Amino acid sequence: MAYALNAAKVNQVTNDPNWHWQADLNLVFSKINKRGTRLTRNRHRGPLYVQKPFYPEGADVAHVYLLHPPGGLVSGDALTLELELEAGAHGLITTPGAMRMYKARENSPLQRQQARLTLKENAILEWFPMEAIVYNQAHAELDTTITLHANSSIFAWEITCFGLPARGESFEAGYFRQRYRIEKDNKPLFIDNLVVDKLDVAKKNKERLFSSHAGMQNKLVSGFFIAGTFENNDYSKGREILTEQLRGVLATENFDKTISITWVNDFCIARYLGDSAFQARKGFTLLWHYLRPALIQLKACEPRIWLT
Repeated sequence: MAYALNAAKVNQVTNDPNWHWQADLNLVFSKINKRGTRLTRNRHRGPLYVQKPFYPEGADVAHVYLLHPPGGLVSGDALTLELELEAGAHGLITTPGAMRMYKARENSPLQRQQARLTLKENAILEWFPMEAIVYNQAHAELDTTITLHANSSIFAWEITCFGLPARGESFEAGYFRQRYRIEKDNKPLFIDNLVVDKLDVAKKNKERLFSSHAGMQNKLVSGFFIAGTFENNDYSKGREILTEQLRGVLATENFDKTISITWVNDFCIARYLGDSAFQARKGFTLLWHYLRPALIQLKACEPRIWLT
């Protein structure tokens, strides 16, 4: 989620069977009268933490950067984030850099990252972690659950890069599972699962996933952006108009070949398939600039760290 280890440190970590990082972070954001949104709980164990919220938009919206100094996960590592936004709170969460899932040791345990995000009544969460880079022969799982309550709103993205496309390195062997769930009143509203099985064993499955027209089409970067819900919004009955507007914006910026727009249970969903995590973020940020005013009547304000 933050700064990457240097090459010597990566080799030391990935070859040492006793080197594990276990980290937990528990955050609560509260709306406190005229003081706006405040970080009222900040508890951590291990190398996963936040320093302080920033307020580039004023007191009502807290911008927070998740810091993970190791910069990646090796075999046996586990990161757990529990985040709650109390009634009326508004938080934007991002990370300084990509999360790297390094090559696993042979017969080693999983590399896991788990996030549990809860939004109370009228809360707003903007959840924008940088991409996850899954190295060849990684053995990793990403698991995200978002729980909504009455009139809460979510903007979020998930971007995954298989291998290192810039170096011509693909994901030839390993295991990866990505689970993403948004629920409300114990009912699932959006579920996205991706499983890349042990590729050295299931070569045909790998070929189907990464090469087929219905799969990755030989692209190594995929992701989705989600905004909603539009259930009681002015656009709830005008989705076709909004969809055409979004497609027009994407076409103007040459994203019409890599990003598609669909709707699922009052959520606007954009999906990216291509070769660049940077381009995925750029396209999703463009949509966020358009959808944020439509959903919560606020102009988009990019975190300062995105500009560094």
